[in-house]
Amino acid sequence: MGDRSESTVEKLAIRVSAGSRSRRREQRALDDIRSAADEARVIETGPTGIRSLEPLVLLTRDDRTAFYPAPVTGRLESLVETLERGDLPTDDAAAVVEHDSEPSSLPTPDDGPLSVGRRRVLGRCGWIEPASVPDETAAELASDRPDDARSRVRDVGLLGRGRGDWSTDEPVTDEWELASEAADADDARDPVVVVNANDSDDRNETDRILLEAAPGEVLDGALAVAELVGAEDVVVYCNEADDRARERVHEAARAAEETLHERLDRETRPEVVVGPNRYIAGEPTMALEAMEGNDRLEARLRPPTPAEHGLYGRPTVIHTPRTMAQIRRAMLRPEEFDADDADPGTRLVTVTGDVDATATVELPTGGTLADVREAVEIDGQFKMACVGGQFGGFTRSLSHSPSAAGLASAGLGTEGVVELLNDDRCVLATAGRRANFAMEENCGRCVTCREGTQELTNMLRDVYDGEYQDVKIRELTRVMRETSICDFGRSAIRPAVTGMREFETEVAAHTDGRCPSGECEVGGRS
Repeated sequence: MGDRSESTVEKLAIRVSAGSRSRRREQRALDDIRSAADEARVIETGPTGIRSLEPLVLLTRDDRTAFYPAPVTGRLESLVETLERGDLPTDDAAAVVEHDSEPSSLPTPDDGPLSVGRRRVLGRCGWIEPASVPDETAAELASDRPDDARSRVRDVGLLGRGRGDWSTDEPVTDEWELASEAADADDARDPVVVVNANDSDDRNETDRILLEAAPGEVLDGALAVAELVGAEDVVVYCNEADDRARERVHEAARAAEETLHERLDRETRPEVVVGPNRYIAGEPTMALEAMEGNDRLEARLRPPTPAEHGLYGRPTVIHTPRTMAQIRRAMLRPEEFDADDADPGTRLVTVTGDVDATATVELPTGGTLADVREAVEIDGQFKMACVGGQFGGFTRSLSHSPSAAGLASAGLGTEGVVELLNDDRCVLATAGRRANFAMEENCGRCVTCREGTQELTNMLRDVYDGEYQDVKIRELTRVMRETSICDFGRSAIRPAVTGMREFETEVAAHTDGRCPSGECEVGGRS
């Protein structure tokens, strides 16, 4: 590679953006570009969240960026040649965006999937080098002005995001205060901050996107929380199957350690540990069990909360990567959060199901789920959506707010997944499979969940034999919702409850040996 002046490097850049699911194609594109590039800086970034565009090649020259999604390999050499000859190749680009000379986040086109929602937490995903440390950090603010940093998050009323967060849909600062109080009451128990990134539900790519594309920002949020609760240790708990996310977090942790030493004179280096690729391993207390090395994972009784008695008995604050990124944002950009909103900020949502390719977008909580339709192409005629992941709720309409309150009032889940399902899908068969999953995967500790999921599965199977016990099903699910120890049992009922509510006629039709969607075998079980 030839000599490059600093000004040339700033003017010429080629970025290649892709996630772990497109790793081979990304590597081929990088190899071709690096072999052809002489002057331009070649940057491997993380995913933008829009898988249909991967690998996305971004060519920047003179404050303009051309977007080339999934380019033909043989085309890359000519694109590089045109760029370094003095022209920005635009003839067949999917988009060309003008921007500031040094944009800190991805310049987004006016239309297309990247234009959906508001890219705030996702803003730098696909644009920066993943292991880079932000110039402006929440950890510094929390260290220099802890009262200010804490009050910014408390005043906007930021809620936790994701099923792996102990503060799911609840104010995050409440647990911080409990952890600080528990530590003050017992000097021998130092607090610890856990980033719970173990989500084995492949439908949900929200946390994986952040760890692959901007892990430094997630760690910055975690380190800021550590400053506020007096924790010396920060642990990132990853899924054993997420190799690239884990690699990126390791790189970011090394960079964060150096930055902390330079800026804050601290020696803290976030530790990365892995847990099993099991759905229950993402539940906060079972995550603690896994981190402590227990082979049998069971939900812990509550109270006490992890903030009072968590990892190895220490006061523990547990947030997902999504929450940590929002915390960082609330500390540094509080003006973006409406304190009068019941769920201030934005929500990350992975759009999947019967679509051309999965997409992860960021929606304002005051908006509508219907916007996700603009990020994907659905295969077939839209019939329903399942909102909330593995144990999401069924709905015919997407006119719901993405906020925690809006989704809860509609009986839907807030886990960050919207599955768009076509008219070939049977709601009874889909709900039955998820009830069966709950029966097989629950931890077994609480009788209500262990026996309830089995009974629910059997009752849904009985519908195929002509016995639809709707009253008994509703009573069973009510008991499970009110008495299960953890959220697994409470949310496992959601597909059956919402499926019966939204598609009562279709469910009942199976008692006559008829499946309106055609997915189930007539007269047999699915």
